[in-house]
Amino acid sequence: MINGLSIDLEYWWSIELLKNCIPKKKDDLITESVDPLLKLLDAYDVSATFFVLGMVAEKYPELIYNIHTRGHEIGCHGYSHKTLVDLGEMGFEEDLKRAMMYLGKYHPIGYRAPSFSLNNDTLWALEILRDQGFLYDSSVFPIKTSLYGVPEAPVHIYRPCKTNIALHDPEGPIIEFPLTVLNMGKNIPIAGGFYIRALPEMFLKWGIRSVNKEKRPAIIYVHPWETYQETPRVRMLPPRYIVTYYGIASALKKLEGILKEFNFKPMREILHDL
Repeated sequence: MINGLSIDLEYWWSIELLKNCIPKKKDDLITESVDPLLKLLDAYDVSATFFVLGMVAEKYPELIYNIHTRGHEIGCHGYSHKTLVDLGEMGFEEDLKRAMMYLGKYHPIGYRAPSFSLNNDTLWALEILRDQGFLYDSSVFPIKTSLYGVPEAPVHIYRPCKTNIALHDPEGPIIEFPLTVLNMGKNIPIAGGFYIRALPEMFLKWGIRSVNKEKRPAIIYVHPWETYQETPRVRMLPPRYIVTYYGIASALKKLEGILKEFNFKPMREILHDL
């Protein structure tokens, strides 16, 4: 079974939990955090999908070109990293078009919403994505957290209905790659991000094997900042601090262990094989 590996390429301060405590003086650490990931992917001959933030592509065009020339897919992560809720329907379309000013040369066909903010309140985004030429989305997380999630959504690749994102509709406007969960009475997230940092490597591998036995590819994601040990730590209340920074020191090694055992390719190639 071939699985999908995705990298959400954004600034380390882009995440929602840092929204109200971003330091005024900060280093981007974009190339510094991406380079170890690129070297790891090269070492295991793995191509991935990079969902790139438009403002990163605007400031670091050479880096995005380098990622592209190494055989990775360039997807779109919006321009500003504002959630779909914050943007609203008109704002989302403007944000998407602005991102495409810097990503359009790579002809992205895939999109991921910041903070997985696609749900029934923001499903208007699906038709906008289709109208802008996108073929797939990977923003639905079939769990519920304080920040995101559609717990009743399918766990397999599907076409969301225009009126209910949790329902499959063969005529739906776009294909959805939900982030991977393992059903153990309830959905347990093993897709990446905090979960790859917090969960034991053996459990993650067992989860991916279990998902593959169900004949579905695992859709895994990481952010470069959470695999880079020099990512700055910002003072926050303990729960937020733990979610943001726990496990950064071991994340790259865990990812390497996963790459050793499983096969991965970009999302567009999984889409092509459907």
